[in-house]
Amino acid sequence: MKKQLSIKTVVAIGIGAALFAILGRFVSIPTGIPNTTIETSYAFLAFMAVIFGPIAGGLIGLIGHALKDAIFYGSIWWSWVIVSLFVGFIIGLLAYKIRIEFGEFRLKEIITFNIVQVVSQAIGWFFLAPFLDVQIYAEPASKVYTQGLIAGAANIVTVGILGTILLTTYARTRSKSGSLTKDI
Repeated sequence: MKKQLSIKTVVAIGIGAALFAILGRFVSIPTGIPNTTIETSYAFLAFMAVIFGPIAGGLIGLIGHALKDAIFYGSIWWSWVIVSLFVGFIIGLLAYKIRIEFGEFRLKEIITFNIVQVVSQAIGWFFLAPFLDVQIYAEPASKVYTQGLIAGAANIVTVGILGTILLTTYARTRSKSGSLTKDI
């Protein structure tokens, strides 16, 4: 029997993709490198991926980035969209390890989250995005590897700070596992 996505997860994907696109366009800071900005959308993507899992994380990254590119730039830059899917999916795998719904996001979980986000983004932005830029768009390697390095470093720092704050704050709103007791 196939496991289906819950209505809650499907709604989260739709809202998450829309917010990813809006944050990517309106809450980003130019770096001085062409077409490369510091984006808060990746902290939000990491947050949603940890809460809703890898399928939701991947789809929010894919749909949100494609939507942002199509609406605000007129065309989709597929190499970077694929990396957004990759990063959202890999970070979303943490949902199986971190029990955020039960209020668990302490030092151990923060360290695990940041190791996974750093590794996934480093692979995605330092290697995958530039490689795909060269293969798909025949872009100059020196240009796209510089863009990937700057975007990746910015995203790692942004997710490390804002993503950790979002997840820590969210975990505090959840009931701690074993925190409820029955009065006799």
